[in-house]
Amino acid sequence: MPSPERPLVFVTVGTDHHPFDRLIDWVDGWLEGGAAGLVRCLIQSGASRPPRIAEHRDYLAYQEMEAYVNEAAVVVCHGGPGSVMMCRWAGKRPIVVPRRHDLGEHVDDHQVTFVRRLAPEGEFALAEDEGTLRTQLDRALAGDVVIDLTPYDSGGEAVVQFERLVNRLVGQRARQR
Repeated sequence: MPSPERPLVFVTVGTDHHPFDRLIDWVDGWLEGGAAGLVRCLIQSGASRPPRIAEHRDYLAYQEMEAYVNEAAVVVCHGGPGSVMMCRWAGKRPIVVPRRHDLGEHVDDHQVTFVRRLAPEGEFALAEDEGTLRTQLDRALAGDVVIDLTPYDSGGEAVVQFERLVNRLVGQRARQR
């Protein structure tokens, strides 16, 4: 079992019934590449296959998710708005890997659209390939990038900011049609 003194990397694939084995494999690969001796890693694995290296739990209660996000030195999550916003409300800048429809990871590409549109805002780091994920993880743990941000007020202001970002995205899509 990993040492509790090591920083926690918390990974969540969400609760969708589609497996997200790609993210599980990428994190296992990063851990096998040497990170396993440096960090504790817990993956909320959902419907995905269990990781080979990291600790895992299939599903977590909302309060457990919040606790792990708060404890984590680095959070990696799928591109669902709820998971991204949970991290931001906690003051974390997550590394986000969107689920892809063409790989059977979701019903459509709304996560890809969502994260590509919002990534320039700087609220999260986008990783769409394994190399970028590994680089983002290494940089975050080395302190080369800002991972702790001012927490959003979980009340009105966070909701207003989130609605503003989503409305811009929806408005942009409507204009494109």
